[in-house]
Amino acid sequence: MIQFERYILNNGLRVIIHEDFSTPMAVLNVLYNVGARDEQADRTGFAHLFEHLMFSGSANVEQFDDHIQLAGGENNAFTNNDITNFYDILPAQNIEVAFWLESDRMISLQVDEQELDIQRKVVLEEYKETCLNQPYGDVWHHIADMAFKVHPYQWPTIGKVPEHVEQATMEDVSDFYQKFYHPNNAVIVVSGAIKIDKAKALVNKWFADIPMGNVPARRLPKEPAQKKLQRRINDSKVPVDALYMAFHTPARTDRDFYPVDLLSDILCNGPSARLYRKLVREKGILLQVDAYMTGSIDPGLLIIEARPDAEYSLQQAADAIWKELADLKQQPISNYELEKWKNQVESTLVFSETNVLNKALNLAFFEVLGDVDLINKETQYYQAVTSVDIHRLANEIFLEENCSELYYRAG
Repeated sequence: MIQFERYILNNGLRVIIHEDFSTPMAVLNVLYNVGARDEQADRTGFAHLFEHLMFSGSANVEQFDDHIQLAGGENNAFTNNDITNFYDILPAQNIEVAFWLESDRMISLQVDEQELDIQRKVVLEEYKETCLNQPYGDVWHHIADMAFKVHPYQWPTIGKVPEHVEQATMEDVSDFYQKFYHPNNAVIVVSGAIKIDKAKALVNKWFADIPMGNVPARRLPKEPAQKKLQRRINDSKVPVDALYMAFHTPARTDRDFYPVDLLSDILCNGPSARLYRKLVREKGILLQVDAYMTGSIDPGLLIIEARPDAEYSLQQAADAIWKELADLKQQPISNYELEKWKNQVESTLVFSETNVLNKALNLAFFEVLGDVDLINKETQYYQAVTSVDIHRLANEIFLEENCSELYYRAG
C-alpha cells in the first residue's frame, strides 16, 4: 500500500506528497494536463515543441539543466497524446533547486525568436530522424490516420506534418503557453526522502503565489465506432516486410481496460504467449510478433505488429494471426492460463513501485485520470478479471470491421 497525501492549493494546483526513505533521492514531478489531443488540426506538434521550449529559460533562470546537474541531479520530460510531463531527480537535501526551477518556468517562461528558431530546428531534425529517415518511422502517421477520423488522436505527438512546427510563430507559442501552462492545469508530485511537512512548506513557498489561468474546457469529439476494415499498403525502403493491426479498445478509465491489457499479454508477452508460441516457435510463419495497448486516456488501440518469415507473404501472416484470434474468440482461456498472466502483471506492478520515480509518475497520471488511489487499486482490478471477461472482449474487439491493417512491403 502506497501512502500519500493529496490536496489542492487555492490557485488550483493539485499536490500529491509521498514519503519514501528507502532512497536518499527525491523527485519533483510536474504534469501539465495538455497533450497532442489539445492541438488544432492545422497546428499539430505544438505540445511536443513546447516540451522543448520549456527548457529555454525563464525569468530567473537561463540554463535549466545546469542548475539540476550542479545539484547532483538529473531531469527529463516527455509528451504524448494526453499529457506533458517534467521530472527532476535530486539528492533529497537539494530538492528545493527543482522547486525553484519548476515554479519559475510555470509563471514566467522566456522564449524569444532566436530560441524558438533553435527549438523548431531541433524538433524538425527529430521529425526527420525518427519519422522520415527511419524504417517504419511513419507507422503512427498511417495507423492514427486510418483508425481515427474525428478525434485528435488522428495525428501522432510529433505532429501530422513538419510544416506545422516549421511555421510556428511567437504568437502561436505565446497563445499555447497562455492556454495550458497554469497551476490549475497541472499536478505536482513530491516523492522520496522528504517529510510531508517539509514538502508542503516548499510547495507553498514556490507555487502558492502563482496565479491561476483561464484554461479552455476540453471538448473533444467522440470517435464513432469503426464499421469497415481499413487497409493500407506502403511500399517502402524497409529491411523486411511488416504488418500492423490496430483494434479500437476502451478508454484508460474504463474497467474493461484491465482485461484488454491482459488480453495483449496473452497474445504476445514472452515466449509462452499464444502468437509467439504458435506462429514464431511452432509454425515459423513469423520472425517476430508483439502486441500492446496505447493506454491513452480516451478510447485507444491494441496494436499487433509482426514481421513474417521471408517464405510467407504479408497476407499469409495476417491470415495466420486472424486464425489465432478466431481461436481465442471461440474458446475461453483456462483459469490456469489467466492466473499465470495475472500473476505476471502483479509482479511487474509491485516491482515498478520500488522505484521512486515510477511512483511519482504514476501518482501524477492517476490524478489526471480522476483517481490517484488507482496506484493501490490496479492490482486488485487485474486480479478481478475473469476468463468470461477475456472471452467477451476478444469477441467485441477482434472484428474485421474494428481493425486497421498496415502493410509495409520491402522495396
